[in-house]
Amino acid sequence: MSDRQENNSFHANNPNNPDQVNSGLEILVEGFVEDFIDDLKQKLNLDQLINWVQEKADQVDLSNQDNSNQDNIKTEIRVTTRPLSSIPRRGNIPRQYPTSNFKVEKVEKKVEVSIDEDQDQPEKTAQRSPKSNPQSNSDQPKYSSAASNISQTSNINNLVGGLGATLSQLQNLVEIPLKHPEILEKLGIEAPKGILLVGAPGTGKTLTARSLAQTLGVNYIAIVAPEIMGKYYGEAEAKLRELFQKAEQAKPCLIFIDEIDALMPKRSQVEGEVEKRIVAQMLGLMDGFKGNSGVMILAATNLPDALDPALRRPGRFDREIIFPIPDATARKEILAIHTRNMPLANHVDLGAIANLCHGFVGADLKGLCQTAAYIALERQVTDLKSIPESLEVVTDDFIAALLKVKPAVLRSLTLESPRVQWSEIGGLDAIKHNLQEAVSGYLSNPELYAHVKARPPRGILLAGAPGTGKTLLAKAIATEAKANFIAISASELVSKWVGASEQAIKELFSQARQAQPCVIFIDEIDTLAPARGSYQGDSGISDRLLGQLLTELDGINPSTGILVVAATNRPESIDPALLRSGRIELHIKVDLPDLAARTQILEIHNGNRPCAEDLDLEYWAELTQNWNGADLAFLSNRAAIFAIRRYQSELKANPSLGISTVKITTTDFEQAFQEIKSQNS
Repeated sequence: MSDRQENNSFHANNPNNPDQVNSGLEILVEGFVEDFIDDLKQKLNLDQLINWVQEKADQVDLSNQDNSNQDNIKTEIRVTTRPLSSIPRRGNIPRQYPTSNFKVEKVEKKVEVSIDEDQDQPEKTAQRSPKSNPQSNSDQPKYSSAASNISQTSNINNLVGGLGATLSQLQNLVEIPLKHPEILEKLGIEAPKGILLVGAPGTGKTLTARSLAQTLGVNYIAIVAPEIMGKYYGEAEAKLRELFQKAEQAKPCLIFIDEIDALMPKRSQVEGEVEKRIVAQMLGLMDGFKGNSGVMILAATNLPDALDPALRRPGRFDREIIFPIPDATARKEILAIHTRNMPLANHVDLGAIANLCHGFVGADLKGLCQTAAYIALERQVTDLKSIPESLEVVTDDFIAALLKVKPAVLRSLTLESPRVQWSEIGGLDAIKHNLQEAVSGYLSNPELYAHVKARPPRGILLAGAPGTGKTLLAKAIATEAKANFIAISASELVSKWVGASEQAIKELFSQARQAQPCVIFIDEIDTLAPARGSYQGDSGISDRLLGQLLTELDGINPSTGILVVAATNRPESIDPALLRSGRIELHIKVDLPDLAARTQILEIHNGNRPCAEDLDLEYWAELTQNWNGADLAFLSNRAAIFAIRRYQSELKANPSLGISTVKITTTDFEQAFQEIKSQNS
């Protein structure tokens, strides 16, 4: 037995002296740890590994000292090894733990932290700085103020368009803690530690964070959340800790975490332990620094409900700022920013173009401008060898670009910007007047309604037989108000999977908010929201669907520019809770057209067709009593088909007949009428 083992045995076997017992236990543990570490060193040759890593680190430090006098921003890579004491001691095989390298780089218009995973090629890093400066030997990371290295601007609105009120609110929350913390100290309060930027992709969250740092002249550390993730145990947490340490050394500093929902999801809904540890580490880091410390965290997400709830409580991400879908005025401002260096023709009206870009966000508008520029290039430059001295982008280039560019947030939707005018709907004069007054007037002129404190209806029910023009009326509402139009049948929202139908309704209204102003047209709503208790054995799905629909309707704010138009031919089957005031409150009955309306409908459908002069449309209107608008449209189309058949038959006998000789006659209408009548009998 060795001397150390004998000593350990003596202390452990002497129960009469408590101090000796405790001392013996300590020696036993110490001896075990020393034996374990010695054995570990022999197995891994850890000393040699540490020496090799340190040697490479010295080489990297020498190469990065070369640029010390060339620029105010230092590019530094610090390589550190994990201390031996932090190696997990449970189990025989320690976990691998590579070092993570952070570097502060000078990027145009921002100071940004990124992660360097290439550790095995320090020679490539050394080649970035061929000169050396042995006088620079600082071991601390070098930061420089964004004010001296970034082109600072005094107005953030020159960089970000369409977010005036949002930018003002955000700048007030960030500027005082970072630039004037003494004001908060005098008031005895702490600034918010973090601010969550919530908005659809492309609404300007990342651009706003970068531009805010540029405007305020503070350091800026940008993190894309997936880059933090690592394949080794504890790597992600170490990266987070190092980032916060660097931010503390670089204050005033703005940390921006993009796609934070991917980094810190709800711990109750993830199976992996990595995400749970990252959330716990982030919570600890945020709790560990004061709100007036000169460091502010901005995080961006388009899925705020996917974040762990612990992050959204006061003391962490105290404030949440919504980035809305830009309206027409905001879209014009964004277009002005993206076209200020573009050779626009004098007649280009950005306001008119903005009115056509429903649902477009900042990123979409940027893509629209670029597409218009390329179209102008293709139009004016047919040969690269002969490029004209001046190029010009005209309105037609933007119109052509609109046909190619679709808003990113709406690509999953069957979305249309309808072009149905009130004059294209025959009859229904009283109904059209009521709709224009109740709906289109507000969507096209909300200031007038706000002045008299009038509230438009949240929903409209169009009740009538099939084919009476309910869908056309809804499209005309959207056209008159210059709004997007989402048409969906109630049966499309029903799914066999539990919870999928409710989620579909929620996503429908969420996407409508992104496309506002927007008209949601739900056909056959009686199948989606039947009276509760009318169906037995459906496992309660009808009641859940109705509850979700009522919740979404109650959440519609008149200022959001969303209108729900529902259609049914069985209004008595709909649950009364859906039809009360404050929900689908305006009920309009769409009857079959009378004689005057039928005549007008026939004139609309045949006005642009080559009809014979003796064709009497009023006569056919009298014969089609109790026909709806769809039937009359079908009659007109079938008459045109019979005219084509007659022309083709005559062409065989007289090949010289031209297309201009084709006319729709009374005979064609007679044949079409008899065909439809026989089908319905």
